[in-house]
Amino acid sequence: DGYAPFCKHIFIPNFCDIKCGYKKITDENSHLIRSGYEARKEKELPVLIQYFDRNEVLAPTASHLDIILYSREQIINENIAMGDTPPDSTAPWGIISVKGQLDNFELPMQPITIMRNALGKEYGGSGVPIDEIKYRESVQFWTENCA
Repeated sequence: DGYAPFCKHIFIPNFCDIKCGYKKITDENSHLIRSGYEARKEKELPVLIQYFDRNEVLAPTASHLDIILYSREQIINENIAMGDTPPDSTAPWGIISVKGQLDNFELPMQPITIMRNALGKEYGGSGVPIDEIKYRESVQFWTENCA
């Protein structure tokens, strides 16, 4: 199970050479951290992100893929809230993300993703309120790692 009842994770070995979506921050690469405002979709509110430019910092090959699923109902609700047409699928679950990572368990979401989710569906989030413990775990992980 994921961070909410409508979210599930499936972990499988990386079979297609996908790179890891994060890298440990070190003295050698910390000066290469970039930041900028990004919206994943046109109607979302842009949020401040930090990342490594893939041309400057090579990501390791992921050992596992985290396939993130949302329930059909959640996908429909989020699409309606954003003014988009819901997908024409009867599948009970839909893939919303595939993340390359070095572990076969759920890693903390980035703090800004937790905040975006709490903003509500109409702003591109899921509508799940902030869980302070999970937020602090996220800050700890993402203080040591960068996307």
